[in-house]
Amino acid sequence: MTHLIRELQKREEKLFHCVHCGFCLPACPTYTRLGDEADSPRGRLHFMRAIVEGRLEPDSPAVTRHLDRCLGCRACESVCPSGVEYGQLLEGAREVVARAGGASFLTRLLPAVMGRPVLLRPAMLLARIVRGTGILDRAVRRLSGEGWSGQVRLGLGMMAATSPPRLLSRSMSPNELLGPEEKMDAEMPGETMGHGTRAAVFKGCVQEGLLGRVNHATARVLNANGFKVVDVPGQGCCGAVHAHTGGLKGARELARRNIRAFERAGAGVVAVNAAGCGATMKEYPHLLGDDPEYGTRARDLAARVRDISEILGTADVRVGGRLPMRVTYDAPCHLLHAQRISAQPLAMLESVPGLELVPLRGHEECCGGAGVYGITHPELGGRIGKDKVRAIVSTGAQAVATGNPGCMMQIGAGLRMAGVAVDVVHPVELLDESYRRGGLYR
Repeated sequence: MTHLIRELQKREEKLFHCVHCGFCLPACPTYTRLGDEADSPRGRLHFMRAIVEGRLEPDSPAVTRHLDRCLGCRACESVCPSGVEYGQLLEGAREVVARAGGASFLTRLLPAVMGRPVLLRPAMLLARIVRGTGILDRAVRRLSGEGWSGQVRLGLGMMAATSPPRLLSRSMSPNELLGPEEKMDAEMPGETMGHGTRAAVFKGCVQEGLLGRVNHATARVLNANGFKVVDVPGQGCCGAVHAHTGGLKGARELARRNIRAFERAGAGVVAVNAAGCGATMKEYPHLLGDDPEYGTRARDLAARVRDISEILGTADVRVGGRLPMRVTYDAPCHLLHAQRISAQPLAMLESVPGLELVPLRGHEECCGGAGVYGITHPELGGRIGKDKVRAIVSTGAQAVATGNPGCMMQIGAGLRMAGVAVDVVHPVELLDESYRRGGLYR
């Protein structure tokens, strides 16, 4: 424990960057709901300093309660005039708290499952089987929203939300089901944005397990734009949930595994369609900065990581067929605030002919999912999620697009619990459907 506090002490100077200006207060979803200074970014930085200075024990009730309540959305970083690296400081503090025994059972359990394929794969398979029966939506309608029943209801709603969107559900041709490296190479036009660049798709754990269709759509759209998509055996969970819940040791192990896997693939671009994964992979140099073997290799991989919207949200992207839909966009926190990517997802959606993109009030605020937060904090996360659902409904959109699996599941669950028939889709799915309708896959 002492050595972990020393690690936090190394960042002590960064704690002093906070000048207590208060700009972060209106940007913080927990502070705006609870009105407690201790549940604001500057309040939590105060607790971190108290740990470093020995004024508070890391497992004290005040420390564990208020640090645990943080969504880790990093909206405070977007408005901080002093450039406080709040997200990295929070992860370091949570590691100290977790090692002191202050982490909850669920906070320890979920990362443990997600980081072990031998546990994750059967769990994802079971979830897909149950999802296919249609029982999840029936259970969501019948369960109450109180106590443990509400927590179970949310979990079932999140699984149900991974079902294919109703507006885009379709039978795919055999050619579309082939692996990306097996098709279309001979049919690609000479001038495309990819120009034959080798691209690897980061599959992730939840994304691949429950939303594999998004990975398939990503590969197809990259192929259609001239990239040569290559397989990456051995890749796995990015480590985001581990890092966010204080399991930095596990996050580093997963980072090293992914570095080795993507080095073997030799891809010039690593396309990531999950905002939380992309943010974590771009911060591998921070995770492994003191590792003599992997520090430089982490920087090399991070330099090649691109969110799918960074690749496709350009004027060079190919144009598909008309997709007459009314869509609104919700910005994933770790895309907008951690990666500072805002214009590209909108440009990607605007490239779809016939798609009407309507603005969403509060698109920059967290949906309440925040990794495992929606499960571990169903009341507060649900309160934040309900505000998001109300904003989405007010747009009159047929679908809401967002580029992160946790957001898709949290928002989708909220819509289902509210009895609202609005689809939740990944932006790349809309582009993929437009390409199918425009005949780009023939």
